[in-house]
Amino acid sequence: MEIKKNPKSNLENYSKIFMQIGLVLALFITFVAIEKKTYDKTIGDLGVVNMNALMEEDIPITERVIPETPKAPPPPAPEKIEIVEDEKEVEETIIESTETDETVAVVVEEIVEIAEVEEVVEDVSFMIIEDVPVFPGCSGDKQELKDCFSRMVQKHFTRKFDAELPNELGLSSGKKKVFIGFKIDRNGNIVDVNARAPHPKIKDEVIKVMKLLPKMKPGKQRGKPVGVKYSIPFTLLVE
Repeated sequence: MEIKKNPKSNLENYSKIFMQIGLVLALFITFVAIEKKTYDKTIGDLGVVNMNALMEEDIPITERVIPETPKAPPPPAPEKIEIVEDEKEVEETIIESTETDETVAVVVEEIVEIAEVEEVVEDVSFMIIEDVPVFPGCSGDKQELKDCFSRMVQKHFTRKFDAELPNELGLSSGKKKVFIGFKIDRNGNIVDVNARAPHPKIKDEVIKVMKLLPKMKPGKQRGKPVGVKYSIPFTLLVE
């Protein structure tokens, strides 16, 4: 007799379902195992630590102490106090009135004008004078006037001086130096003539000749006429 199975009771038909259920269970168990938390064992309960309390530190409030300067001891009291009677008389100060009394005549002092003293310019050397003295007949600029002045003085000396005088005095032959100096004053006159010569008679002759120079246009310094000093050397030839 052949035993026939009920097709519904055949478990092979549900094998796929069982396999899926098993797979779902395995995944669930694995998920639970992964998500499970573990904690380390602790010994006792130390309580809760307040970090803010530890960070707060009590800073004591200090005050600056200023050292006291020792005071000087008071002066000793006098042994005996003498009472002096104030008998000194006080002089009263009389304040005079500054108001002018109409009945009193006012004397006005005469104002004396003081004449302004004109500045006196000393004599100036011919070499540094601003406006040189002008010899009659000379013209041109400052340098030309200087050259013309020296040339005309030499010409005057050569024409007026007695050339035979050195030979008459018996001087030794040769060249003899003569130094002449004079001043052209503020009016253009020749004054203060002096000379240095090898013989007194030659000196007198030189002074006489230089005093014969003509009147000149005076030199000026800062626009004012001044005395101008001039000096020149001459050479005399004695045969």
